[in-house]
Amino acid sequence: MALLPILEYPDPRLKKVAAPVAAVTPEIRKLVADMAETMYAAPGVGLAATQVNVHKQVIVIDVSDERNDLQVFINPVLLEAEGQAENEEGCLSVPGYYDRVARAERIRVRALNARGETFELDTDGLLAVCVQHEMDHLRGKVFVEYLSPLKRSRLAARMRKKQKLAG
Repeated sequence: MALLPILEYPDPRLKKVAAPVAAVTPEIRKLVADMAETMYAAPGVGLAATQVNVHKQVIVIDVSDERNDLQVFINPVLLEAEGQAENEEGCLSVPGYYDRVARAERIRVRALNARGETFELDTDGLLAVCVQHEMDHLRGKVFVEYLSPLKRSRLAARMRKKQKLAG
């Protein structure tokens, strides 16, 4: 397993739309393992392949307190979304920034697991927020795009300045 570099907003590669995974191959399983290791080390509760500059529809999530319940979503499809809840979100691609975002309160999602088996999941709470947040990444959308243009432009300027100082 390997730690993968995480792209940071406003990197234009975060805007790329991820392609469906044709088959769950050993390479996809290695990607899942590397993404999980990267997510746990960051530390975060979710990571989309787009965030590590791999533009395939792969997501890893672990919202457990013990950090021992890895869930894998390959080619996820949102089947149902009900209600609305506003929660504070953060993102490994936008380190140190948190803001409130409204999303569906309850969802049903269909995806493949790391063995290539299809499953459906009904969920709410933090897991529902994470699934929606990570699925946005696969569509080339970062959570800050739900914010006002003023907040986004200030954040982008701050992130560019941080990257310039680090680089």
